[in-house]
Amino acid sequence: FQSWELKDKYPEIFNNKDYGTEAKKLFDDAQKLLDTIIRNKSLTAKSLIAFYPANSVGDDIEIYDTEDRDRALCIFHTLRQQFDKKSKNENLALADFIAPKSNEINDYIGIFVVTTGIGLENIVKTFEDNHDDYNSIMAKSLADRLAEAFAELMHEKTRKEFWGYTKNETLNNEELIKEKYIGIRPAPGYPACPDHTEKRTLFNLLQSEKNIGVSLTENFAMYPAASVSGFYFAHSQAKYFGVGKIDKDQVTDYARRKGINVSEVEKWLKPNLAY
Repeated sequence: FQSWELKDKYPEIFNNKDYGTEAKKLFDDAQKLLDTIIRNKSLTAKSLIAFYPANSVGDDIEIYDTEDRDRALCIFHTLRQQFDKKSKNENLALADFIAPKSNEINDYIGIFVVTTGIGLENIVKTFEDNHDDYNSIMAKSLADRLAEAFAELMHEKTRKEFWGYTKNETLNNEELIKEKYIGIRPAPGYPACPDHTEKRTLFNLLQSEKNIGVSLTENFAMYPAASVSGFYFAHSQAKYFGVGKIDKDQVTDYARRKGINVSEVEKWLKPNLAY
C-alpha cells in the first residue's frame, strides 16, 4: 500500500471510500505473486548476526574481541540529540544504552544483516522483459516487506533464543507491532543513527558480502536492496529516537572521533545540520 501511496491501516483500507476497491485488488495481486514466489522458491532469505563485548566511552561504543576488553576491535560512533527540551528528558545518544567502560560493567551489543533480495533481479528482469512494470514494482515491494518481516523475526529470535535476555516473552501480533518488547534494533541511516557511513564498520565486522552476499555501494546503500542491517541493544530502557539537528561543535567532535575531516561529516549529515 505504501508503494502505491495508499494511506490507511490494514484491513480498514478496504473500506476507504476513495480507493478501497483499488486497495483490495492490489492486495489480491500481491498475494498471488507472493504465492508464486513461494511455490517457485524464487527468493532466498539469509541472515547474519553476531554479539560482541562492548562498553561506551563518551558517545562512542567500543567493540572488543575478547572478554579481557583490553583492546578495542573497532568503534561505533554515535550522535547525541542537541536541542533544548521543555521537559526534563535527557538528550539521548545510542551510546547511553551501553554500560560505560568506567563503570567496569561487562556489557554487550549485537549487530545484524538480513536480506530477502537474493533472486529478485531475475524476477524483476522477467517482468521488465515482458513490459510488466506493475508486477516489477510489486516484486520489489514484496521483497522489501519480506526483508522487514525477516528483520523482525530475527530480532525476536535474538531476544528469546540467541541472546535470550527475554526468554519468556509472550507478545501477540498487535503488541509486537507496537514494539512492546525490550530492546531496539536501530539502523545506520535512520533517525537515531543518521550517519550511513557507520555501516562500513558493521559490514566489515560481519564480512557480510563473503558470508551472505550482501554488500555496500560507494554511497553506502545495501545490495541487494531488499536488505536490513543494524544493531541490537538489550537495555531495558532503550528506545527509538531521532537525533534531529546538531550544531558545529558536535560535528567537529564527531569528525575528531571518527578521524575524518569536518567537511566529510557535513556531507553525510547534511539533513541534520543546524547551521
